[in-house]
Amino acid sequence: MSLAILAATTGRILRQLRHDRRTIALLLVVPTALLTLLYYMLADQPTVPGQPPIFDRIALVMLGVFPFVVMFLVTSIAMLRERTTGTLERLLTTPLGKLDLLFGYGIAFGLAATVQASLAAGAAYWLFGLDTAGSAGLVVLISVVDAVLGVALGLLCSAFARTEFQAVQFMPVVVVPQLLLCGLFVRRDQMAGWLEAVSDVLPLSYAVEALQEVGRHAEPTGTMWRDLAVVGGAIVVALVLGAATLRRRTG
Repeated sequence: MSLAILAATTGRILRQLRHDRRTIALLLVVPTALLTLLYYMLADQPTVPGQPPIFDRIALVMLGVFPFVVMFLVTSIAMLRERTTGTLERLLTTPLGKLDLLFGYGIAFGLAATVQASLAAGAAYWLFGLDTAGSAGLVVLISVVDAVLGVALGLLCSAFARTEFQAVQFMPVVVVPQLLLCGLFVRRDQMAGWLEAVSDVLPLSYAVEALQEVGRHAEPTGTMWRDLAVVGGAIVVALVLGAATLRRRTG
């Protein structure tokens, strides 16, 4: 990769994103709106003695899940459009490499995710009274990493889609199993052995565990940093595989 080309690619993607009002609304408004819906759904639910409120437990995890899902959807379709319109084919006749392109997407949408996560976390903490033992800054950091994971997996999956409809079809294959097995609904150590083994290789499981660590501990823990490292490794692997499988155009 070239740092100059990577920076230019990141700038191009950010400029495109700035002029796409619908995508901006999806990135910035939808996670906060869903969090608002979640708050009013759970506001009147009784709290189990000795346990944090239901909203605190679920909203903390959703601050990582919502960016992951939204970014997966947005980037898988965005990259597919680059191919179907012939933009990617033209770009790859220049010195731009595939890794420059995919890492440029990761950085550009990572910056967008920082704004997204900050807005959602701000609403959760200051409007809805979310209470965690750890700092809101760590929650935002993990949420951004989760969003970049969604970007990386979305870019990888887009290589195997020919239409936008096919890109969306990857959600129940790639996203939904991770949501079901990440520990949100059932603790991973209480799952059947083979399900726990599957959850152990899914990166979202570690992202959720990192958020739960922030919810329980005032200071960053070794487990949290390990989980973030695992998710970061999964991002790099997905981007490299995405570059290896990326086609110039859909034909």
